[in-house]
Amino acid sequence: MDQIREDGMQKDHLRWELVSETKLVDDEWIDFRRSEWRFPNGVELGPFYTYHRIDYVVIVCVDEDGNYVCVRQFRQGIGKVTCEFPAGGMEEGEEPLDAAKRELREETGYVSDRWTYLAGIPSNATMADNYAHLFLAQDCRREAPLHLDDTEFVETEIKSGEELDKLIREGAFHQAAHCAGFYMAQRFLD
Repeated sequence: MDQIREDGMQKDHLRWELVSETKLVDDEWIDFRRSEWRFPNGVELGPFYTYHRIDYVVIVCVDEDGNYVCVRQFRQGIGKVTCEFPAGGMEEGEEPLDAAKRELREETGYVSDRWTYLAGIPSNATMADNYAHLFLAQDCRREAPLHLDDTEFVETEIKSGEELDKLIREGAFHQAAHCAGFYMAQRFLD
């Protein structure tokens, strides 16, 4: 049986060793790499493909009436307009909470004085090294116009908790980290 550390993680005897790595794409949006790895039993295998992206924030935004502030926007990866929470990339040197406050205001015009950090979770631990920082913003109120980037085409949409739960169960709330944020927020809201 594998030995488990106190924090629940498996010990380093399961760690793979990087043998070689080549950058295939390296620009402002993504750093895409091809790598070869040596497994714990000594066997080498590849190629494996991984990428580096900036960390980002996801804001589970609850307004003063207890409803959720969501955004609708097109996601090119799945080719669909999605319903999701406000979210966005962190700027260099920016703290997660500062990024969350900025993104919430820019994408929705909402602000909050009640913030709870829910978790930092890998966005895709198999292929990427970035994290999603999940926040709960409570008692949100609209105070400003939207301030979208040139590439953002976003509409704000208000949903009840029941509506969001139904969307998630039906597979219609398409972002995994956003779904996790919704359920994590429930322990603070119930």
